[in-house]
Amino acid sequence: MMKLKYMAGVAIAAMAISSCDEDTQTVGHSLTDESDKLDLVTATFTVSTRTAIADSVLSLSNNCYFGKVRDPETGSDVTSEFTTQFHILEAFSLGSESRIALKDSEGRAMADSCDIILYLNTPFRVTDSLVAMKMRVHEMEKPVEEGQLYYSNFDPIARKLLRSDEGAINQGKLFTYLNLTDSASKRSSTSYLNNIRIPLSSTYKAKDGKTYNNYGTYLLRQYYDKASSYRNSYTFAHEVCPGFFFEITDGYGFHANVSNIGLRVFYTVPGDSVQNKTMLLAGTKEVLQTARITNDKEAIKKLASETTHTYLKSPAGLFTEVTLPVDEIKGYTDANGNSHANDSLIATKITFQRVNSLSSDDRMLGIPQRILMLEKDSLTSFFEKNKVPDSKTSYYTTFSSNYNTYTFTNISSLITSLWNNKQEGLKSDAQWVEKHPNWNKVLLVPITYTTSSSSSTIVNVEHDMSLSSTRLVGGPDNANGPIEMSVVYAKFKQ
Repeated sequence: MMKLKYMAGVAIAAMAISSCDEDTQTVGHSLTDESDKLDLVTATFTVSTRTAIADSVLSLSNNCYFGKVRDPETGSDVTSEFTTQFHILEAFSLGSESRIALKDSEGRAMADSCDIILYLNTPFRVTDSLVAMKMRVHEMEKPVEEGQLYYSNFDPIARKLLRSDEGAINQGKLFTYLNLTDSASKRSSTSYLNNIRIPLSSTYKAKDGKTYNNYGTYLLRQYYDKASSYRNSYTFAHEVCPGFFFEITDGYGFHANVSNIGLRVFYTVPGDSVQNKTMLLAGTKEVLQTARITNDKEAIKKLASETTHTYLKSPAGLFTEVTLPVDEIKGYTDANGNSHANDSLIATKITFQRVNSLSSDDRMLGIPQRILMLEKDSLTSFFEKNKVPDSKTSYYTTFSSNYNTYTFTNISSLITSLWNNKQEGLKSDAQWVEKHPNWNKVLLVPITYTTSSSSSTIVNVEHDMSLSSTRLVGGPDNANGPIEMSVVYAKFKQ
């Protein structure tokens, strides 16, 4: 047990030492006492990489983007669109219908107006805040169902999920990121968020043929005719409002995160003083949202075919595939003929150098800030099962602007795991390697993550759906220095 404790301490120290490229020949003497000296050996191995096409990625509701830009790197357009449902708060109540001031000829409540509001932040380029764009809001025929997994190529139009009869909401909107309909003084507030407001105040014809003066009145009547439809978000989506699809129809230069979505119904309540009320339904992560990402497939294929470097590109663009030299590491024999096949791996470090862009175009996409390393064949299951990096078979790191690199400081557990998987497979199947060609391959994937409110522990990982792109040193015809993995072996002296 004491030796295991020493090894754990030495592993930490060795990682720090190897990161500084210091001489490790005397580490065994300096880290342990005379009875527990270690033999430490360092070695360096070359790693091969290539670009892999992502095609589509799992789309979750935590990060919603909207817009269309022209990528200077490819000259092609990248479009982000989405669907959303709306969340009903617990104990939702509008009070008595009789309290609403505006009534029709039959004495039924009417809304003053109604709109959808999209709150925006993190624009692609603030200098493009007045670029004119066109969008269209489509009413859904039926809701996107829960309990299924949706990828970024999900197309509600092709799935025939949009309402297509003459009464359907099919609202066009010309907009800019900077909402000039709000006053300058309002926009200067520190709490202000730019927004797009889509009015839904025209005459609305429901699927049952009934006509209302606006969509807000329809929502009010549904509540007063059958309040149980508002008991939760599921019943609301299935009995009242299936949701909307937001489509970009013209223009490019705008792309932003949609931080919140509101479906607002305005009505008046008389009394000692007239009160203007708002019924607010929110499109949030509590309800289902889906993303549709459109990339130029031919442009993506062209980038992936380049062999003098590799790419990381989001959303739903390009990953870097890494072939790890597992056999070479586990079968290493040093220059003196000493085998280290049975030594412990206590530090295995790899750094990926970013290739600086030579373009002066200030519309170049940003640099991916966080990347995940995971086994290639576990890509789908990792995200579908909501896994987080475990520092055993999956790791994450952040971009270092100081060194222009992504560094994984110690992936020893991964190397050992891959090796053990191979050995176990070969015991029962001599053709195991041929049947598992990705056994020693991992992917580098741009991600975003969230942490718990009480600590820095990662609780959720998603594909990065923002605009980002960078090249890495590597590729089959690497024009720069080789990608190297530094390894520290250790064993106790006999």
